[in-house]
Amino acid sequence: MTVQMIEPRSGTGFTLNKGQRLTVIDPQGEQVADLVAFDLADRREVISSGRSLDYASKLYLTTGDPIYSNRSNVMLRIVEDTVGRHDFLLTPCSRDTFRIIYGDEHPHRGCFGNLEHALAPYGIEPDQIPVAFNCFMNVVLDPRDWSMKVDPPLSKAGDHISFLAETDLLIGLTACSALQSNNYAFKPIHYRID
Repeated sequence: MTVQMIEPRSGTGFTLNKGQRLTVIDPQGEQVADLVAFDLADRREVISSGRSLDYASKLYLTTGDPIYSNRSNVMLRIVEDTVGRHDFLLTPCSRDTFRIIYGDEHPHRGCFGNLEHALAPYGIEPDQIPVAFNCFMNVVLDPRDWSMKVDPPLSKAGDHISFLAETDLLIGLTACSALQSNNYAFKPIHYRID
């Protein structure tokens, strides 16, 4: 498949068959992509940050690590990662994120709204959208008080992360809409399915 582009501050939905490889590419550097996954046969089974981090016993997942569902099944496996720092802690940004954290009076719909829009044709309701695997996001924990800080992504132009589908999936993918997450610039995300 040729490389597809997700425009800045937007998202898309697509199916990924078992055995296919999804590569998420940061073409310009320092741009986050939110990724969610649903079992294609039963969309109540979704990607789970809690189970994935629990079973890996670490916060930062990379090459070789599986991503589990809420039913403890492996949905995706990271097979290649040129960055090594991604976030599975923070929820997709939303209108409420921009209203509550940034005080925006007319907030953008954010990654959550973009996922909602992109996944609606597949029958996904907003309450079904889980915490995303945030490709390239760089959340740093302060060991003094365990506060979280979002630093600029470590990804450079052309960096990528590749996932192998362990079952048939519905994927939602965005080019993140939060200024702080992307070092205060909005850029596209590319992806490829092999």
